[in-house]
Amino acid sequence: MTHPYRSVLYIPGSKERALEKAKTLPVDAIIFDLEDAVAVDEKENARHTLAAALTAGGYGDRAQIVRINALDTDWGHADVAVIAPTGPQAVLLPKVNSAADINALSALLDAHPACADTTIWAMMESPLGILNALEIAQAPRMGGFILGTNDLAKDLNTRFRADREPLLTSLQMCLLAARAAGIVCVDGVYNAFKDAEGLAAECAQGRDMGMDGKTLIHPAQVDVCNTAFSPSEAEIDLARRQIDAFEAAEAEGLGIAVVDGKIVENLHVETARKTLAMANAIATAAE
Repeated sequence: MTHPYRSVLYIPGSKERALEKAKTLPVDAIIFDLEDAVAVDEKENARHTLAAALTAGGYGDRAQIVRINALDTDWGHADVAVIAPTGPQAVLLPKVNSAADINALSALLDAHPACADTTIWAMMESPLGILNALEIAQAPRMGGFILGTNDLAKDLNTRFRADREPLLTSLQMCLLAARAAGIVCVDGVYNAFKDAEGLAAECAQGRDMGMDGKTLIHPAQVDVCNTAFSPSEAEIDLARRQIDAFEAAEAEGLGIAVVDGKIVENLHVETARKTLAMANAIATAAE
């Protein structure tokens, strides 16, 4: 079954109260952050606090991703040393510029038996990282991309635009690489967390592009995001009718069907089945 990544919420690894609250939020995934959300003097405490929370569990079906500090900082290796024994589902590496960065983290995880099934996710947030997106996506243990649009916009020296036109090339390059490698691709954050209308518009843009979901900075954004990246009732209905019509056509020895005046071929049926699989996964997670 396909695991949804509609809503991916950042939670500071240093905040016990936030770590506890995350167990009750209707998010598809959590990024337990040891990097930007944790002050320098809290780094050591944060990694031990998070390790205890991960060991205790209680996060249900929510995907659990730990964002460590970059390995060339004073904290990255210590993050791995403390977190790896908990057997994290995934480790998110910031500032990824090439496959070499992923290889270095993979080698560290290889030294921990508890990390045999741990995947690696990459923060795609630098011009060099974007240009090397495909080699990064094909690196060992890779599970997904997280778009770091704030850092990327800074490095590109872009101006803010509601339509995100200055970032579209970068977003699409990451999405192309992710799809070629068969990994997840999650859109960047929307900073104005009280602006539900703006968030909905940016979610719709990301969903139309093909993103799997969006990273969030506040629980108030979850419902908008979940709605935007869930198949609508109309999409589910169309998917069912396309599958039924195509199977009926095949039974008659035909290779195509017609639904709502439009041709339905095998490729449309494949998309329809993915839509239903996602709808079922979302429904199961909500139970």
